[in-house]
Amino acid sequence: MTAFNPLVSVIIPFYNCSFVGQAIESVLMQTYQNIELIVVNDGSSKYHHLISPFLKKIVYLEQSNKGTASALNQGLKHANGEYLVWLSSDDLINPNKIEYQLNFMKEKNSLVSFTNFNKIDKENRIIKYNAGLTFNNNLEILLALQNYNIINGCTVMMLRRVFETVGGFNEKLKYTQDYEYWLRIAFHYRFDFYPITLTNQRIHEEMGTNVHLSELLKEFEMVKNLYRNKLTNLIKVQSFSKE
Repeated sequence: MTAFNPLVSVIIPFYNCSFVGQAIESVLMQTYQNIELIVVNDGSSKYHHLISPFLKKIVYLEQSNKGTASALNQGLKHANGEYLVWLSSDDLINPNKIEYQLNFMKEKNSLVSFTNFNKIDKENRIIKYNAGLTFNNNLEILLALQNYNIINGCTVMMLRRVFETVGGFNEKLKYTQDYEYWLRIAFHYRFDFYPITLTNQRIHEEMGTNVHLSELLKEFEMVKNLYRNKLTNLIKVQSFSKE
């Protein structure tokens, strides 16, 4: 590991997902070479055979089914990279994702960044280009986070230092562990938005946001209310500093 060629750890949590092989391939095809790929099997009962061809090229971990937050934390604990990336097992990253975003973060002296993303279908066809919102500064991001989870977790890249400061994902949350994590990060670090699309989010019938939508919305409101006052105060401070 060097300052010019840092190790990047990519963590893929896997649970009964038929697209996991494609997710793994999208990481192994990166133009940036110094990558550690960690696949965490969260108690899957299906599709293990899709991982088998890649076992010599990845770090493979297994645990009983404890949910996405736990699988991510398991991957983070084993990660050796200076930079950390998360990829859902049904999503894809573009071949130059790591290279481009890493260069952006070096140029901006950024500790945590995220990008735009496309939406794709089961056949990898793009059904919506640039599906995310765009932002000019951290204050705009904070204002949006008051009401929505505007950060696609699979577009995020962060320095290990962020994880060491904030800690892991909240394993008590089944659906909104990412939103809660961004809020915790916001109280310590600036988010940098990289206005380019490097990730493809797959839309399909079995995705968690479709299957568990009502439970997800309840949990989201709980997390939003929990952090409302603290986030409001942070926004006031940053608004004042910009005047």
